[in-house]
Amino acid sequence: MQLPPVFPPLTVTDQMRRRVAVPFPPQRIVSLVPSQTELLFDLGLGERVVGVTKFCVHPAEARQRATVVGGTKNFHFDKVAALKPDLILGNKEENYQEGIEQLAAQYPVWMSDIVTLADALDMMRRVGLITGTKTRAEQLSAGIAASFGALAPAEPLVTAAYFIWRHPYMAAASGTFIDEMLPYAGFRNVLGHLTRYPEISAEQLAEANPQVILLSSEPYPFQDKHMAEFQAICPTARVLVVDGELFSWYGSRLQHSAAYFQQLRQQ
Repeated sequence: MQLPPVFPPLTVTDQMRRRVAVPFPPQRIVSLVPSQTELLFDLGLGERVVGVTKFCVHPAEARQRATVVGGTKNFHFDKVAALKPDLILGNKEENYQEGIEQLAAQYPVWMSDIVTLADALDMMRRVGLITGTKTRAEQLSAGIAASFGALAPAEPLVTAAYFIWRHPYMAAASGTFIDEMLPYAGFRNVLGHLTRYPEISAEQLAEANPQVILLSSEPYPFQDKHMAEFQAICPTARVLVVDGELFSWYGSRLQHSAAYFQQLRQQ
């Protein structure tokens, strides 16, 4: 097999404003972020992905082709070391600072920090740049931007609460990518005055009185059997189980989000 040409290291700034020198093009990539793992495969880089997390479920072959190095917040440093990565992709929210700092002392670690759709598209273009797949990444991000741009503004927005956890109840509030996605799907977050992922009591939910309660399929695996307990708290609300990946994965899975949001509006 003919090896790609090797160029001098590329010094770039990641989304946390850290300067990172990345061998170009990187040949041994470890991804600590499920949505970015899928992006790497969609950029045609599957053969270069040597390490992933146990939560990297897309594409289906990712965990068979690459070594599983642990979870997003408890990766195993010995497994990472054995892979000899020349690029590690992480994320401010999904990974933990101490672990990232330990890895960054030994390897090039490029970090994403994503709250908005613009952040996600920027991440895709930058990952394309540092991996030598700039053209494909720009095409991908442009297609996603166009699909969201084609969504007509929803008027009026339906009030909603979006839950990610049970025992205790936890919801998505302001400063999250999910909160950014909700208006595209036609919803206004009734918990948007709170920050990040607050615990919500049944009394708080009843007082907020959303028209719709959205139960995410991840990280807690909400199913139809959980709908009744929320219906009891808000008898007049419509309770829906929704695809959490299409609300929270900020990589190439966004190709499918706009169409899904359009379906939700029609419901």
